[in-house]
Amino acid sequence: MGKYSIKELEQLSGIKAHTIRIWEKRHKIIEPSRTTTNIRFYSDDDLKKIINVSLLNNNGIKISRIADMTLAEMNRKVLEISDVKSDTNVYIDQLILAMIDMEEEAFEKILNTIILRYGFERTVTEIIYPYLEKVGILWQAQNITPAHEHFISNLIRQKIIVAIDGLPLPPKTARRIVLFLPEGEMHELGLLFNHYLARLLGYRTYYLGQNVPHGDLLSVVETHRPELLITSIISPMKGMEQYFEKLSHDFPAVRILASGMQTISFKDLTIKNIRFFSTAFDLKALLQS
Repeated sequence: MGKYSIKELEQLSGIKAHTIRIWEKRHKIIEPSRTTTNIRFYSDDDLKKIINVSLLNNNGIKISRIADMTLAEMNRKVLEISDVKSDTNVYIDQLILAMIDMEEEAFEKILNTIILRYGFERTVTEIIYPYLEKVGILWQAQNITPAHEHFISNLIRQKIIVAIDGLPLPPKTARRIVLFLPEGEMHELGLLFNHYLARLLGYRTYYLGQNVPHGDLLSVVETHRPELLITSIISPMKGMEQYFEKLSHDFPAVRILASGMQTISFKDLTIKNIRFFSTAFDLKALLQS
């Protein structure tokens, strides 16, 4: 069971902590539990309820009316709104709820609905990315387990792979890109979507995936002679600046594009043939330039 502070509830629901306290006091929307030292905390059920309350309130329903609804009525109204609204925040919240309960069928249904409505690229950039940011809050607060992370990662990974498989293979004469994660790096969702974008833009891609030894990368680059290398670093890495300098030294004729949480502090670092980027929009612009 999750155990959330009011600050975490605020980050995940978008409702200010001050407002949550007022709703608790005036409308009994949720009632927190307390630790032995009298510090309030909230459960998974509280989080799910406050997310639904936020959705209903943001769609014009007064809090006094919401407070009178049963849980069944609240859920039914949320589904009605979801059917007619195209607000991305509605879908992000629904994915969070499906993940907390590990409801694979619900998660799949929501994701398929989003892809049909927005297309695959917009689904990832406008919904999956911000959704994963909220998952990161849950992870840092230790309110989801590795099982939750594997659950969502594998479902999203499957969708990206299917989307890549649906794209035509560019000819051998097309510009070439090698995509890889360095040794020890296992978080590949961002790199997989980079693979999708590169293939969509007509590049011939060679996707090496997770945990690639440097010697193997040298061999692939020597064989396929790519114009670009793309990598992503999410996990902490010792000597990361030295690693990038090694990449630059060993692949002087190749342009290297790097992203990921651990590269944020390196965005102003000048290494001859390495460019750091933050978002899929940045990568798309770089690949089109």
